[in-house]
Amino acid sequence: MAGLSPQIVNVVIILGMMQVSKKVPFDDPNVLNAVRGLYILSNLIILGVYYYIKTKIDQKKDMTTLKYVEPAPMGSSEEGKLVTTTIHAYDIAQLKQLFRSQMMGVGMMGVMHLYFKYTNPLLIQSIIPLKGAFENNLFKIHVQGQPAIGDLKRPFKAAAGFMSGMSGPPESDRKAVEAAERAGRGGAKEE
Repeated sequence: MAGLSPQIVNVVIILGMMQVSKKVPFDDPNVLNAVRGLYILSNLIILGVYYYIKTKIDQKKDMTTLKYVEPAPMGSSEEGKLVTTTIHAYDIAQLKQLFRSQMMGVGMMGVMHLYFKYTNPLLIQSIIPLKGAFENNLFKIHVQGQPAIGDLKRPFKAAAGFMSGMSGPPESDRKAVEAAERAGRGGAKEE
Protein backbone atom coordinates (compact mmCIF):
# COMPACT_ATOMS: atom_id res chain seq x y z
CA MET A 1 0.00 0.00 0.00
CA ALA A 2 2.94 2.28 -0.63
CA GLY A 3 1.95 5.70 -1.91
CA LEU A 4 -1.42 5.73 -0.15
CA SER A 5 -1.95 8.22 2.62
CA PRO A 6 -1.80 6.79 6.16
CA GLN A 7 -5.40 7.88 6.76
CA ILE A 8 -6.67 5.80 3.82
CA VAL A 9 -4.66 2.81 5.01
CA ASN A 10 -6.13 3.28 8.51
CA VAL A 11 -9.68 3.27 7.11
CA VAL A 12 -8.92 0.08 5.15
CA ILE A 13 -7.46 -1.55 8.28
CA ILE A 14 -10.44 -0.47 10.40
CA LEU A 15 -12.96 -1.78 7.89
CA GLY A 16 -11.02 -5.03 7.50
CA MET A 17 -10.64 -5.50 11.26
CA MET A 18 -14.35 -4.79 11.77
CA GLN A 19 -15.12 -7.70 9.45
CA VAL A 20 -12.56 -9.93 11.19
CA SER A 21 -13.84 -8.97 14.65
CA LYS A 22 -17.35 -10.10 13.67
CA LYS A 23 -15.97 -13.61 13.22
CA VAL A 24 -13.93 -13.66 16.46
CA PRO A 25 -15.73 -15.59 19.23
CA PHE A 26 -15.32 -13.01 22.02
CA ASP A 27 -17.67 -15.04 24.25
CA ASP A 28 -14.86 -17.63 24.62
CA PRO A 29 -12.82 -16.46 27.64
CA ASN A 30 -9.55 -17.76 26.12
CA VAL A 31 -10.08 -15.75 22.92
CA LEU A 32 -11.09 -12.66 24.90
CA ASN A 33 -7.99 -12.93 27.10
CA ALA A 34 -5.78 -13.41 24.01
CA VAL A 35 -7.22 -10.23 22.44
CA ARG A 36 -6.72 -8.36 25.73
CA GLY A 37 -3.13 -9.63 25.79
CA LEU A 38 -2.62 -8.42 22.22
CA TYR A 39 -3.93 -4.97 23.20
CA ILE A 40 -1.63 -4.80 26.23
CA LEU A 41 1.36 -6.01 24.19
CA SER A 42 0.64 -3.40 21.52
CA ASN A 43 0.63 -0.62 24.13
CA LEU A 44 3.82 -1.91 25.75
CA ILE A 45 5.54 -1.85 22.34
CA ILE A 46 4.33 1.72 21.78
CA LEU A 47 5.65 2.79 25.20
CA GLY A 48 8.96 1.07 24.39
CA VAL A 49 9.19 2.92 21.07
CA TYR A 50 8.47 6.26 22.77
CA TYR A 51 11.07 5.56 25.47
CA TYR A 52 13.64 4.67 22.79
CA ILE A 53 12.84 7.89 20.90
CA LYS A 54 13.31 9.85 24.15
CA THR A 55 16.75 8.30 24.70
CA LYS A 56 17.73 9.23 21.11
CA ILE A 57 16.48 12.81 21.59
CA ASP A 58 18.42 13.09 24.85
CA GLN A 59 21.56 11.64 23.22
CA LYS A 60 21.49 14.24 20.44
CA LYS A 61 20.52 17.08 22.82
CA ASP A 62 20.19 19.46 19.84
CA MET A 63 20.15 22.96 21.36
CA THR A 64 19.65 24.74 18.05
CA THR A 65 17.17 27.58 18.53
CA LEU A 66 13.78 27.06 16.91
CA LYS A 67 11.40 30.00 16.43
CA TYR A 68 7.89 29.70 15.10
CA VAL A 69 4.50 31.33 15.44
CA GLU A 70 1.96 29.11 17.20
CA PRO A 71 -1.44 29.64 15.55
CA ALA A 72 -4.21 31.16 17.64
CA PRO A 73 -6.89 28.75 18.88
CA MET A 74 -9.82 28.18 16.57
CA GLY A 75 -12.46 30.88 16.93
CA SER A 76 -10.10 33.24 18.72
CA SER A 77 -9.57 36.80 17.49
CA GLU A 78 -6.04 36.79 18.92
CA GLU A 79 -3.02 36.49 16.72
CA GLY A 80 -0.64 33.56 17.07
CA LYS A 81 2.12 33.81 19.64
CA LEU A 82 5.82 33.59 18.99
CA VAL A 83 7.50 30.50 20.46
CA THR A 84 11.26 30.41 20.92
CA THR A 85 12.57 27.03 21.98
CA THR A 86 15.25 24.50 21.11
CA ILE A 87 14.94 21.48 18.85
CA HIS A 88 15.54 19.26 21.90
CA ALA A 89 12.76 20.90 23.91
CA TYR A 90 10.42 20.88 20.89
CA ASP A 91 10.98 17.17 20.26
CA ILE A 92 10.47 16.33 23.96
CA ALA A 93 7.22 18.36 23.97
CA GLN A 94 6.03 16.54 20.84
CA LEU A 95 6.89 13.18 22.43
CA LYS A 96 4.98 14.12 25.61
CA GLN A 97 1.99 15.01 23.44
CA LEU A 98 2.18 11.60 21.70
CA PHE A 99 2.42 9.84 25.08
CA ARG A 100 -0.51 11.83 26.49
CA SER A 101 -2.60 11.02 23.44
CA GLN A 102 -1.78 7.32 23.77
CA MET A 103 -2.71 7.30 27.48
CA MET A 104 -6.02 9.03 26.71
CA GLY A 105 -6.72 6.34 24.12
CA VAL A 106 -5.94 3.61 26.66
CA GLY A 107 -8.23 5.31 29.19
CA MET A 108 -11.08 5.57 26.69
CA MET A 109 -10.56 1.96 25.62
CA GLY A 110 -10.57 0.92 29.28
CA VAL A 111 -13.91 2.61 29.86
CA MET A 112 -15.38 1.19 26.65
CA HIS A 113 -14.18 -2.33 27.42
CA LEU A 114 -14.48 -2.60 31.19
CA TYR A 115 -17.55 -0.46 31.78
CA PHE A 116 -19.55 -0.76 28.54
CA LYS A 117 -18.26 -4.30 27.75
CA TYR A 118 -17.26 -3.50 24.14
CA THR A 119 -14.73 -6.04 22.89
CA ASN A 120 -14.44 -5.44 19.13
CA PRO A 121 -12.46 -2.15 19.44
CA LEU A 122 -9.69 -3.99 21.32
CA LEU A 123 -8.65 -5.61 18.06
CA ILE A 124 -8.60 -2.38 16.05
CA GLN A 125 -6.88 -0.45 18.85
CA SER A 126 -4.15 -3.08 18.95
CA ILE A 127 -3.14 -2.20 15.39
CA ILE A 128 -3.89 1.46 14.50
CA PRO A 129 -1.97 3.15 17.39
CA LEU A 130 0.97 0.76 16.87
CA LYS A 131 1.04 1.67 13.18
CA GLY A 132 0.90 5.36 14.15
CA ALA A 133 3.86 5.01 16.51
CA PHE A 134 6.00 3.78 13.63
CA GLU A 135 4.76 6.51 11.26
CA ASN A 136 5.19 9.61 13.43
CA ASN A 137 7.78 12.26 12.58
CA LEU A 138 9.92 11.71 15.68
CA PHE A 139 10.28 8.00 14.83
CA LYS A 140 11.28 8.87 11.26
CA ILE A 141 13.89 11.41 12.41
CA HIS A 142 15.38 9.77 15.51
CA VAL A 143 15.03 6.05 14.75
CA GLN A 144 15.06 5.80 10.96
CA GLY A 145 17.57 8.64 10.67
CA GLN A 146 15.65 10.59 8.03
CA PRO A 147 16.75 14.22 7.64
CA ALA A 148 14.46 16.88 9.15
CA ILE A 149 13.50 18.42 5.82
CA GLY A 150 10.23 18.68 3.91
CA ASP A 151 7.36 17.19 5.94
CA LEU A 152 9.83 16.38 8.74
CA LYS A 153 10.93 20.01 9.13
CA ARG A 154 10.19 21.45 12.56
CA PRO A 155 7.70 22.73 13.59
CA PHE A 156 5.72 19.76 12.31
CA LYS A 157 2.52 20.37 10.42
CA ALA A 158 -0.54 18.97 12.17
CA ALA A 159 -1.43 15.50 10.98
CA ALA A 160 -4.35 15.44 8.60
CA GLY A 161 -7.42 14.59 10.55
CA PHE A 162 -10.98 15.53 11.34
CA MET A 163 -10.38 19.11 12.52
CA SER A 164 -6.67 19.50 11.78
CA GLY A 165 -6.89 22.54 9.53
CA MET A 166 -9.01 24.62 11.88
CA SER A 167 -6.23 26.61 13.53
CA GLY A 168 -3.64 26.30 10.79
CA PRO A 169 -0.10 25.00 10.94
CA PRO A 170 2.64 26.70 12.94
CA GLU A 171 4.47 29.30 10.86
CA SER A 172 8.24 29.16 10.90
CA ASP A 173 9.08 31.36 7.94
CA ARG A 174 11.26 34.36 8.73
CA LYS A 175 8.58 36.91 7.81
CA ALA A 176 5.98 35.48 10.22
CA VAL A 177 8.53 35.17 13.04
CA GLU A 178 9.81 38.74 12.58
CA ALA A 179 6.26 40.10 12.46
CA ALA A 180 5.43 38.32 15.73
CA GLU A 181 8.63 39.62 17.34
CA ARG A 182 7.82 43.22 16.31
CA ALA A 183 4.25 42.86 17.59
CA GLY A 184 5.54 41.58 20.93
CA ARG A 185 3.41 38.44 20.78
CA GLY A 186 6.15 36.26 22.21
CA GLY A 187 5.82 33.85 25.02
CA ALA A 188 8.52 32.83 27.46
CA LYS A 189 11.59 31.29 25.93
CA GLU A 190 11.70 27.59 26.71
CA GLU A 191 15.08 26.07 27.44
